[in-house]
Amino acid sequence: MFKLSPHHISHPRVSVIGAGNVGSTLAQRIVEKNLADVILLDVVSSRAQGIALDLTQAGALENHDRQVIGTDDYQLTKDSDVIVITAGVPRKEGMSRDDLLKINAKIVTEVTLKAIAHSPNAVIITVTNPLDVMTYLVWKVSGFAPNKVMGMAGILDASRFQAFIAMELGISMNNITAMVMGGHGDLMVPLPRYSTVSGVPITELLATETITRLVERTRNGGAEIVRLLQKGSAYFAPASATYLMVESILQNRRRILPVAAYLQGEYGLSGLFMGVPAQLGTDGVNSVVEIDLSEVELKALHTSASSVRQNIQKLTGILER
Repeated sequence: MFKLSPHHISHPRVSVIGAGNVGSTLAQRIVEKNLADVILLDVVSSRAQGIALDLTQAGALENHDRQVIGTDDYQLTKDSDVIVITAGVPRKEGMSRDDLLKINAKIVTEVTLKAIAHSPNAVIITVTNPLDVMTYLVWKVSGFAPNKVMGMAGILDASRFQAFIAMELGISMNNITAMVMGGHGDLMVPLPRYSTVSGVPITELLATETITRLVERTRNGGAEIVRLLQKGSAYFAPASATYLMVESILQNRRRILPVAAYLQGEYGLSGLFMGVPAQLGTDGVNSVVEIDLSEVELKALHTSASSVRQNIQKLTGILER
């Protein structure tokens, strides 16, 4: 008689901390693209377990055998290759990302310490807002090398810019590459010169006033969705943006993507995490890519950096109380 015996294949492991909309959609992306097994952790364990069971039941229909575990037990996250922190309070209408600082600093500190206790060699991706300062907090709390910690922002902001350019020109988004640098907030720096349609800069295809309008819409892209949803904030695009980072790390694709990386003199900035193009591989951030910026662009980047530094100072004050 033919008999099946259980077998255990070692798959990459990704722990997603926070089973809200972004975390659960990211878990779906990871398993349905057959990238890794996922441990979905939430303080409300039944929520994480319910989402995990639902995703597991979809596995046969989506043609994958990746495992999804829902839990509130950090021991089950042991030996994760990547830890994604989405836990925190989402932005509500009328609330800035900075308003979340005090609330989410406490949450992020706690989950970081618990997660790294079981996965000391992981790469950490922060998604919780306010993004740049929360990434800085994760780095400080974890004690990890700076290349092992990064934040998801620039890919999301660039994808919004891409979408708006495509909508304006009536062309495929696949023909468009966009670049957005700086902090993940109102002072982010979309770069029209480095945003192209099949290699042609949009500065040659769109009027200046049109580009200005699209840049402003990109800066307010998250707030626009919060306003439209009325309850909650964006999650499909943030999950897709985070997936790209996880994929480049696990598969060592060495893709150059705009992420919140630690700066050590690049662009004349040091001691903070902020959106810049960086190469991502197995070790996390392999390198920060320095592109040539005009005087106006560099000034805008430094203005954005000043805002990030102010939040770091606020954070330090909160932690010292």
